[in-house]
Amino acid sequence: MFAAAHYAALAVFVVACWGFGRALLARLLPPPRRDAWLEAAMAATLGVGLFICAFQLLAIFGAFKVGATVALIAAGVVAAAVQLRPWWRTVHASATPAAPWTRDDRIAAIALALVALPALVAPLAPPAAFDELMYHLPYARQVAQQGSLGIHEWLRYPWFPYNYNLLYAAALQVGDDVLPHFLNALAGLLSSVMVLRLGIQHANRVTAIVGTAIWIGIGDYSNALIDMGVALFVLGACVALWWWRESQPVQGGTRWLGLAAFCLGVAAGSKYQALTFLPLVALFVVWHERRPKAWALALLCFMVPCVYWYARNALMTGDPFNPIGARVFGFTDWIPADYVQQVADVRDHAARPNALIWAVFLAPLSVWWKRSAAVRAAGWFCFYSVAVWLVTSRYPRYLTASFPLLALMSAIGWQVLFGRIGGGLRRVFGPRGGTAAAVDAPAAPAGRLGLAGDWIVVLLVAALAAVSLKQTAAKVAMISPTPETREAFLRQHVPGYAAMDYLRRHADGRVYQIALNEAIYYGPNPIWGDTLGPWRYRDFLLLPPGDMAVKLAQRGFTAIVMPTSMVPTLATRPGFDQHFALLYEQDGGRAYRILSTAP
Repeated sequence: MFAAAHYAALAVFVVACWGFGRALLARLLPPPRRDAWLEAAMAATLGVGLFICAFQLLAIFGAFKVGATVALIAAGVVAAAVQLRPWWRTVHASATPAAPWTRDDRIAAIALALVALPALVAPLAPPAAFDELMYHLPYARQVAQQGSLGIHEWLRYPWFPYNYNLLYAAALQVGDDVLPHFLNALAGLLSSVMVLRLGIQHANRVTAIVGTAIWIGIGDYSNALIDMGVALFVLGACVALWWWRESQPVQGGTRWLGLAAFCLGVAAGSKYQALTFLPLVALFVVWHERRPKAWALALLCFMVPCVYWYARNALMTGDPFNPIGARVFGFTDWIPADYVQQVADVRDHAARPNALIWAVFLAPLSVWWKRSAAVRAAGWFCFYSVAVWLVTSRYPRYLTASFPLLALMSAIGWQVLFGRIGGGLRRVFGPRGGTAAAVDAPAAPAGRLGLAGDWIVVLLVAALAAVSLKQTAAKVAMISPTPETREAFLRQHVPGYAAMDYLRRHADGRVYQIALNEAIYYGPNPIWGDTLGPWRYRDFLLLPPGDMAVKLAQRGFTAIVMPTSMVPTLATRPGFDQHFALLYEQDGGRAYRILSTAP
């Protein structure tokens, strides 16, 4: 029942998104290549963007309340009911006979189902990931409670663009804090449908299924971050941009350019990294379109979802990209040492991305690269993304926005690789030596190597099944449908949860947390203390205990909380016990009451 209730809530929201998105897409020209399911995924994506814009507008004017959220969702469901019959007629009119399923298609589909199984269960776990507890969900909760946008300086990133987080705020208004996980998973679901349909359109069914499996396998569905949301809108922008390119000679095709710009605007209003795609998109557009009217339309559609965040930052701090642009526009909440520390932290997380996408560099050797301009465009997008990522962060999560197309192009690359391997084996074992699943080589009659290849496929599918079932069992064990199981899960997976929860229920003033950023969502709301920004630790913790207590008390703090790992550093200093009294200790966390009062 717990899972059914959350999936039912997600289904209602998807229907509402599709209703609004389909109503708008129906006013545009039909895409050059009709695909009912790709168009449905694009309609739902557009609907998500429209909901974000509506929530943003409501919150700007302080009207983002439960009633308004429910009313918007209900209106979307009504719009979907009105659109359903015309859409169904369009589906039947544009339907074309599908190619029969081959053995390779069925094997790939089984692999996709096994990969997707853990992803279906993962969103049901309570929030426990670092960043979602540090600022994504705390920000969403604050917006949900206040019904308005604000600058919350107690968060590490109070000036960030928070488009996709507004969906989490709406989820917290109408449901629990597991529901935001499903909105993160929704981005993965919609982009998976797009990858599948794009692969079928521009390559073949095996490529499409393998690419979708790669994207699902490297996605993270168990948290409320926004990287997958950004990936959805970047992919939607690429789809709309290609529809614009193919329909450009047709009058009215420029509207697809406006849709692409809108999707990029939603992405840029969710995460600064989305801005890195603008130079490539601008080059692509200017290569084919130079009319000021078309560019004005694209600029307007881009600005609608994101201009608020950047204009607010520019007017209030002088830095539209606060705090990222501090070295150019000047520092506000951060100091130069904070900036250096943040850059160092990103570099510390530098690593290679998932090995499944490395085959993208083999894609130019495929026949699909030679035959399809869309495949070449996707390939250049991938190479550009990887180059920018290498020059900037090299942090794997910052490449997530490009993962859907990287996954699809990697599937093409893997087919090239295995096609070459199969061709080499056929030359060794003779013309009747085996079969080939790759598109680059014709299939050979079954023989001695074909039987061995069949056994290899069986073993690989069996190994994938074992891994999938193990991962699914681990995800199922994390589901916490009752207050008791939730409490046990959080005490096990969230450091300092017990002490934070105690202060949330008993604190009668401001609380300063020390080295428990990953648990602040479960503490008092709000709660101060961080490694960066105006409440940085070094401004307080380097003082003698008496001075630290007085400084905290002067700023309204009545308690502090820390992990027990900090006790040897802080609580054993001479005079600490004279100014701080232990309130609570459990599960590796301690809470202290401040005894000193401000003069």
